[in-house]
Amino acid sequence: MVGASSLQPRLLSSFVGDRLLLSKQPVSRLFLYKPGNKHVSMQLSRTLSGLTNLLFNRRNLDEVPNAERQRLRPGKLSPRRPVPDHIPRPPYVNSRQPPGIASGAEVHDEKGIECMRSSGKLAAQVLQYAGTLVKPGIKTDDIDQAVHQMIIDNGAYPSPLGYGGFPKSVCTSVNECICHGIPDSRALEDGDIINIDVTVYLNGYHGDTSATFFCGDVDDEARKLVQVTEECLYRAISICAPGVEYKKIGKTIHDHADKYSYGVVRHFVGHGVGRVFHADPVVQHFRNNDGGRMMLNQTFTIGIYM
Repeated sequence: MVGASSLQPRLLSSFVGDRLLLSKQPVSRLFLYKPGNKHVSMQLSRTLSGLTNLLFNRRNLDEVPNAERQRLRPGKLSPRRPVPDHIPRPPYVNSRQPPGIASGAEVHDEKGIECMRSSGKLAAQVLQYAGTLVKPGIKTDDIDQAVHQMIIDNGAYPSPLGYGGFPKSVCTSVNECICHGIPDSRALEDGDIINIDVTVYLNGYHGDTSATFFCGDVDDEARKLVQVTEECLYRAISICAPGVEYKKIGKTIHDHADKYSYGVVRHFVGHGVGRVFHADPVVQHFRNNDGGRMMLNQTFTIGIYM
């Protein structure tokens, strides 16, 4: 997966539940990933009144150098969209507790490889379709509706829906929202960039992918950021092979980002994906000393945010 963000200072939105997390810790500590900690997502309520201040730290436009647009504010959420009863659900759907990252890397057999290809192909097709919808004036909730319908029309379940209470079927992250943004009533504006993160659950396997799209006339700095992020992704993919250390991914990404003086967001990680939505290995996107090597017939994501 690849993600990109705007050039403004940013905080982050993660998979969101229906409970308010009350904490006096700074947001950076609340979201920081630490090796050995299997829970890298955070449960929050998008609908409760304190969330805007928590996510955006009570900042305003005067604190953003050269800001030309207002910061994101939560819009209105539409009701949860139904999924036909005949479509199988992932095990976590009936639980509001995020399962975190499952221990142990999954190595697929021949059937598993076939299922992963099918779910990955559908996810890619849905993502491509979602990208065609990006234009000024469209609401992110409209994108969610279209994605939801395409997924269930193909007999699959939208993996984010119900994950730890997440209320929507796709993640739409606009501008300063790093990832896992919740589709709502906000309409996209000319010059926005939006990351669309699609995951489908088909035949018992999750296919997970994302990309960042330009909305209308996007400035050169944002275009360059997205371009370099994509270059980091493909450089990281190119070194993947059985026996390669996972930490080489982080070094490859970090080395290329450094050439352009870009920083790599450390709060979110890549992860194994298959029968489980989030599993080992944990893939860090910056220089690190984590152990572990890639294995034949495993699948994992690379999700870069800069």
